[in-house]
Amino acid sequence: MPSRFVAKTRFFALAGAASVALAACASVPGSNVAAGAPITPAEAQMGREYHPQFVAEFGGEMTGAQASYVQQVGQNIAVQSGLGNAQSDFKVTLLNSSVDNAFAVPGGYVYVTRQLVGLMNNEAELAGVLGHEVGHVAARHSARRQQAAQRNQLLGVLGQVLSGAVFGNSALGQLGQQIAGTAPQLATLSYSRNQEIEADQLGVTYLRRAGYDPRAMATVLQSLAAQNALNAQLQGRDAATIPEWASTHPDPAGRVQNAAQLAAGGTGVTNRDTFLSRIDGLLYGDDPKQGMIEGRSFIHPQYRLAFTAPQGFYMVNSTRAVSINGDSGRAQLTTAAYNGNLSNYIASVFQQIGGQQAQLQPQSIQQTTVNGIPAAYGIARVASGQQQVDVVVFAYEFSNNQAFHFQAIAPAGQSGVFNPMFQSMRRISTAEAAQVVPRRIDVVTAGSRDTVATLAARMGYADAQEQRFRVLNGLFGNQGVVPGQKYKIVVRAS
Repeated sequence: MPSRFVAKTRFFALAGAASVALAACASVPGSNVAAGAPITPAEAQMGREYHPQFVAEFGGEMTGAQASYVQQVGQNIAVQSGLGNAQSDFKVTLLNSSVDNAFAVPGGYVYVTRQLVGLMNNEAELAGVLGHEVGHVAARHSARRQQAAQRNQLLGVLGQVLSGAVFGNSALGQLGQQIAGTAPQLATLSYSRNQEIEADQLGVTYLRRAGYDPRAMATVLQSLAAQNALNAQLQGRDAATIPEWASTHPDPAGRVQNAAQLAAGGTGVTNRDTFLSRIDGLLYGDDPKQGMIEGRSFIHPQYRLAFTAPQGFYMVNSTRAVSINGDSGRAQLTTAAYNGNLSNYIASVFQQIGGQQAQLQPQSIQQTTVNGIPAAYGIARVASGQQQVDVVVFAYEFSNNQAFHFQAIAPAGQSGVFNPMFQSMRRISTAEAAQVVPRRIDVVTAGSRDTVATLAARMGYADAQEQRFRVLNGLFGNQGVVPGQKYKIVVRAS
């Protein structure tokens, strides 16, 4: 089985064990280290231990010229922090993920997704984002947050706390963790607003030291805020309901003005043309190897499957699962080890969701067939605070050793909202799978007769072409294109 769509439940067990082990330590690495002090051996060890988990969760480490360029820029800005004296003290990783994200962990490990790099418009913005993440490490934000969690004995219920305690008990807290996000992603969340502002300030300081235009911090935050708003519009949801796990920084709009004030009067290089030339051809959006979302449809050419989300729901793809989100419930499609028995498979999934304390069991397991695919499902009703909720596991046998399942949660009696999705699961043909191709960034030079409209018309999307083009290129208000200047468009790869 390819490694990028593996059993999510087993991954949570691994990550959960790491969290518990951390809580059991006498002290959290970095918690007693002064802000800005060099990386300690304990922090370096922590980074080495967590690095494989982060890389696996975010689609793997990209290689080649684009990854080398990101690494070069990241190491150059990271060394400005004083955490290390040499660029080799930092490992900067370009991740194969379609989520706009960047983060860093103690030990000099810095990460940015290709999707977020594709949103940027110059090298200074790339340096600013990576500098912001290094700022979190330099200020020991994550270590202090973990220490606070340790004092309050919260790490044992990390999923419940960081998913907003939506589900009210340990059983549903575990399901909430699985549906709302994954342990490595959650480990990078929940910085306070003051910590975010401090990291912005440090990032701007590093930009100045490296000779970059410090105003790049504000412009990249503006682009990220615009992208969040556009995503909300395209998905038919309120911008405020963006799932926090989809980005380590869910409130870029609120920090734009502050970042601009921090950079006031600053000048420096942006290296726009160099940056655009280096990211030309970068994969954009979903990687077909991880499945692709097209509107309300999800298609996975490797696993030869497709389904359609219910009306009013939107999807977010990750390397290990695709989540389906709406006001009336949440669900996720993933896979687990399969031995040829769907009933046992479903029972095992419920056990993983509930954990040892909950003993979560379905009322019954029903066998059925969906579009010629052997299938089965079970429903468990569980008390969550003052209300009842239904947990559904709907599984499909694609071969003797391969099954997939939806795990869903909805208010009691309302899980039927997912029935159209459950019934839409189907196999796809070899020919249909072959037609699934990725999108890539294509850097073009505006001609004398080009406008926003003419360049946007070349975008490889059937909807919102001009809006997508403007956000992608940081063109706000009535800004137009300048003849002779480079711009990004997104095209279907041949």
